Amino acid sequence: MGNRLSKIYTRTGDKGTTGLGDGSRIAKDDARIEAIGDIDELNSCLGLLNSELDNADQLYPLFTEVQQVLFNLGGELSVPGYALVTAEQVAYLEQQLDALNAELPPLTDFILPGGSRPASVCHLARAVCRRAERRLVSLARDAEVRAECQQYLNRLSDLLFVTARTLARRNGGNEVLWRHRAEQAAKGNNEE
Repeated sequence: MGNRLSKIYTRTGDKGTTGLGDGSRIAKDDARIEAIGDIDELNSCLGLLNSELDNADQLYPLFTEVQQVLFNLGGELSVPGYALVTAEQVAYLEQQLDALNAELPPLTDFILPGGSRPASVCHLARAVCRRAERRLVSLARDAEVRAECQQYLNRLSDLLFVTARTLARRNGGNEVLWRHRAEQAAKGNNEE
């Protein structure tokens, strides 16, 4: 790879544009750059999530691999016409999702983000993932975005939801259930 990043500042973005991998320049607030930025933010959230996990945890290598794919997804978006995300990677997320979900009780109520610090970080990553997916949908209105890219983010957000449930229940913990407004009012009346 050599010294690709030997000089960090280039001044080429001072006028509000940034370079794509194919050498073209676009506005820093272009839909493509917004999508790349959200994917980068998601990848950072997953790095934070992994820092909450033990390296021996079965989830650690899973999310390390997801980070690699997300970096490739950003690369794919930065070089229009390039393809890096595969249907097999989407299927892998589905397999992981099915395996984790099989260990959980059926969901009968809405849950709130929380339950433990790792679960909360995972919920944050899920929310950022959903935003990144929306950005890809917006980009796809004006530019070609391969279906595998959108599918990957969609499955990943589901995987993060199930993972957050798993993490909240670890070591005897609980998920935080949403109480319907009527339940909240009844609980408030009972506490007086």
